[in-house]
Amino acid sequence: MKPARSPERPDEPASPGCSPPAPAEEIPPGRGTASKILEVVPISAPRPLSAALYTEARQHMPGGVSSPVRAFAAVGGEPLVFASGVGPWITDVDGHAYLDLVGSWGPLILGHAHPEVVEAVCQAARQGLSFGATCPAEIELAREIRGAFPTMDLVRLVSSGTEATMSALRLARGFTGRTGLVKFEGCYHGHSDGLLVKAGSGATTFGTPDSAGVPAEVACHTVTLPYNDADALERILASRGPDIAAVILEPVAGNMGLIPPSEGFLQRVRDLTRQHAVLLVFDEVMTGFRLAFGGAQERYGILPDLTCLGKIVGGGMPIGAYGGRRDIMERVAPLGPVYQAGTLSGNPLSVAAGLTTLRLLRQKPEIYQHLEEIGARLEAGLQQSARRHGVPVRMQRVASMLTWFFTDRPIRNLSEARTCDTRAFGRFFHGMLERGVYLPPSQFEAAFLSAALGEAEVERLLEAVDGTLAEMARS
Repeated sequence: MKPARSPERPDEPASPGCSPPAPAEEIPPGRGTASKILEVVPISAPRPLSAALYTEARQHMPGGVSSPVRAFAAVGGEPLVFASGVGPWITDVDGHAYLDLVGSWGPLILGHAHPEVVEAVCQAARQGLSFGATCPAEIELAREIRGAFPTMDLVRLVSSGTEATMSALRLARGFTGRTGLVKFEGCYHGHSDGLLVKAGSGATTFGTPDSAGVPAEVACHTVTLPYNDADALERILASRGPDIAAVILEPVAGNMGLIPPSEGFLQRVRDLTRQHAVLLVFDEVMTGFRLAFGGAQERYGILPDLTCLGKIVGGGMPIGAYGGRRDIMERVAPLGPVYQAGTLSGNPLSVAAGLTTLRLLRQKPEIYQHLEEIGARLEAGLQQSARRHGVPVRMQRVASMLTWFFTDRPIRNLSEARTCDTRAFGRFFHGMLERGVYLPPSQFEAAFLSAALGEAEVERLLEAVDGTLAEMARS
């Protein structure tokens, strides 16, 4: 299988006005858009426009990117520059189309340029790009979020997942009067200073900065523990519980590759935090509305005190949200002393995209069943190909989040993830790319499936996996 020539060449003039791209009629789950891809281009096709634009980008932006992982440093080679997307396909500036398993790092659960989402954003834009004041759809989005997450009695909208986690932890400190935080190694909660922290010399030491520019006196308030290690949490809370305001974690980790919680782990975390009057914060920026409509807390039945959301809640537009118990959220200004504000919080375009996406997900629960089915097919197909070609690789998956780990053992935490063969992953990434599949350019990032993937696309994915593993086995 090879990259395909997109039917919509990027050098064609855009259609007038604000309207969905031509082939973006609604795609029911399972039908896909394979028929839209017409002309196959040769394997290893040149990408001169991407190369030229990336060279120019490096003159204007650090590393030529606006976020580090996009630079392909973990897999080698030069990143592509993309021009458009429709359904499960993304097209580079040279006109090559790829099945997209990045999905803008998670938000695009319905696929690219879903017509109802695009139309909602266009309608909102015609009314004004920003008000800096409450708009009706903002209230509707908050109501929709509360309906999906019963633990969120009150919701505050912000502009990113980083803002959501940063604000939730400030609130936890303000509510409890404590300063300490506990996070788990490999869980990424945004780039605020107190969360860019690595473990100290032992499992129960306070952290040290994991980035230049983070003051040690900020990092020292954060304890970092191994993911899936409830015993370590029990020890730290037994010794320092009165100093700890909150424990924050991804209930399903997606930032060291996809790592599910071990059986009983989340329940023990919940029990221990209650025992020590420590707030439990679920970072559901990735998992919210993806693992289920009510996120990981619906899937696993564990109820946190505070929840952070992003990605899908904005339908592909910049947004974040945090919320939780009423008595905690009433400490947020203007009701209480914990200050947090944002000029573009509740932006009407982001709200319109998010509200439309959430309504479609709520009204069409078959989307989640479809995602589960195609995820299971990919998992089974990978196992068959790995056995056939003798390549040590395994897929770890929860619902529509997944990672290919080049190892023959289950991965339960960051230390184990680091033992995987990252060079093999780099070869796999480029082999899939040349076969028309765009994966996250890092072993330690989760991939995401979209409801726009149909039967034909799943077959193409399985062919790409088999062909790539066969090539790796021969070399």
